[in-house]
Amino acid sequence: MWNSTLNKFLLLTAILLANASTLSFAQQDKLLAVLDSNATLQEKSATCRELARVATKDAVPTLAKMLGDEKLSHMARYALENIRDSSVDDALRNALGEVTGQPLLGVIGSLGARRDTESVVALAALLNEPGVNQAVNQAAARALGNIGTLKASEALEKALPEASDSNQRAICEGLLRCAEALQATEQSEAARSIYDRLRDLSNAPVQVRAAALRGAILSPDSDGIALLTEAIKGSDEALAAAAVRAAMESKNAGVTDAILAELSNASPKRQGLLIMALANRGEARLLPAVLQAMQSDDEQLRIVAFRVLKRVGDESCVPALLNAAVEGNAEISQAAIESLEILQGNSVDDQVAGRLSEAQGKMRIVLIDLAGRRRTAAAIPALWKAVDDDDSSVRTAALASLGATIDTANLPKLIARLGPVKDDKEAAALDNALRDVCLRSVDREAAAAQLATALRTADGDVKGRILDTLNVVGGASSLKAVTAAARSNDTQLRNEGFRVLGQWKSVDAAPILLDLHNSTDDGRLKIRSIRAYIRIARQFDMPAEQRTEMCRTALKTATRDTDKQLVLEVLLRYPSEEMQAIALEASKVPALKDQAMLVVLAMASKDINRADLGKALAQAGQKPVKLEIVEAVYGAGTKTKDVTATLSKYAKNYRIIFLPSTSYNESFGGDPADGIVKQLKIKYRIDGKQGEVSLAENATIVLPVPK
Repeated sequence: MWNSTLNKFLLLTAILLANASTLSFAQQDKLLAVLDSNATLQEKSATCRELARVATKDAVPTLAKMLGDEKLSHMARYALENIRDSSVDDALRNALGEVTGQPLLGVIGSLGARRDTESVVALAALLNEPGVNQAVNQAAARALGNIGTLKASEALEKALPEASDSNQRAICEGLLRCAEALQATEQSEAARSIYDRLRDLSNAPVQVRAAALRGAILSPDSDGIALLTEAIKGSDEALAAAAVRAAMESKNAGVTDAILAELSNASPKRQGLLIMALANRGEARLLPAVLQAMQSDDEQLRIVAFRVLKRVGDESCVPALLNAAVEGNAEISQAAIESLEILQGNSVDDQVAGRLSEAQGKMRIVLIDLAGRRRTAAAIPALWKAVDDDDSSVRTAALASLGATIDTANLPKLIARLGPVKDDKEAAALDNALRDVCLRSVDREAAAAQLATALRTADGDVKGRILDTLNVVGGASSLKAVTAAARSNDTQLRNEGFRVLGQWKSVDAAPILLDLHNSTDDGRLKIRSIRAYIRIARQFDMPAEQRTEMCRTALKTATRDTDKQLVLEVLLRYPSEEMQAIALEASKVPALKDQAMLVVLAMASKDINRADLGKALAQAGQKPVKLEIVEAVYGAGTKTKDVTATLSKYAKNYRIIFLPSTSYNESFGGDPADGIVKQLKIKYRIDGKQGEVSLAENATIVLPVPK
């Protein structure tokens, strides 16, 4: 029995791997034979998926027999829907009277997806048929909508008066789909008739009437302008919003005139909608109306106006926007600044630079910030003047904008400002400005060299700030300067150099850290350097051979067992035969034996034979324990699930637990917090002693020995 099942599975696998372009009729017959066999649900589903790519009309009878199968109907339809032959439609129509439940809903949906016009009569009979499940009524309505012919729409309209409230929505949805299909086939009069019918349906959901209004406005055979104007003037906010959306889509030039005519008479809320519609239409005549809306007493309308200026504003808007940025509340000020940031035209930059030289107070701060956002070169002289202002907030803002504006030719001038400062915000702004200029430089190495030169004469804490900046800039020159600091005779500078190397963002610091570890006599610095070396092996992309060699070196070099244990974590994170060999070597160290062998087993967990697990652990020196899972919770925040029973099922007599899948979600039967990083929290007893552990999602489950 086992050999028969195995042979069948191997045959299926070979078939599915065959190239579709060379699939012969004989091979299709083999796929169909799988469907007629006792193959598993998974095997038959995979076969249907393959048939969806390659099946011909000869596959229809076999697939049609599966349409009533609760578990396989959807996969059979997946294959059938892709076969371009009328026999598929015949099979689906025949199934309408034979299948029930969920398969019937699927068959109805497939007829709609294939737009089978010959099924209209049969589907129409299901719309309000007594005793039929409402889900069937609604599926038939949507399928008729997908078919989208005049006869389909007539069937839906006929069923509408007698429809229940729950069925009415589906019939209306079907009619709207029909109207779109009829419009696309130039049957505009029929489409407009449907839209008018649904607009006048007083008891229809507002979404239906809104969609019908949109369709009517966009219909070329209707008086769309009159309908648009009526909705804009009306009291129904949903219909007004639908009309505005239609106005954004319409290519009718008269729409703009209609909106402009109603703009001044509309309520502030309605004006906001109309302004956005005109902005989406790219209407240049909108600007005067927007400038007027900026003066409105209605705050929301003003915010809309400021935001719309991003699209329609010009240099004439600068004074009004600047006043709003200074005098408005936080939301209005932000909207005005965002519009000022992207206004086009050299005149805008000229106005910013011209006003900055004379501005005071909050206006000066706004203009300084704006000069940086726009990278206004003409404002650079005024910005240099501002960095010497008596007001620290002005100095801080000016430094930030200089960082965004100047080029490397001005870098020495910025470096010259390095020195002890009382204001931490100003110091941070200067450091960020230096980094911005260096990172934008076409020659980053030369920029870093200038910072390295400044490091030699810097005082106190400034040295650490320069080293941090070099870390951000990166590159060979930066690394050379930081390495020299780490080898300095100046204790403070040396400590700062080690600190920054420990945070270095590239692999090229690894050999330097190793050399520093081997050359220093300071035990504390030895620990910092070897841990930084291991961090690089753990965090950065590199060839597998390089990472393997780094782990091997770290195990030999580290003097403390706690540091060597960090190497074991790296081995487990990047499993391979070479990493297993290193872990086996580490198991010879008495203090590492227990954890190293667990790492070896964890790396082999995908292939290990569970029946031989106890033997393997015993040979590895692991002693059996009495393990009890007290409580296990998987998830994040309030989105958790109790997985105690599942974990207990797989917990044996050892501290390592192998689940049936490397995915916690699969092993625990679902994801309790989709899209969120989760944890597995376990409370347990080993030989009667209570322990707790929190593991990252999908981590190998190794339970520490309770103390």
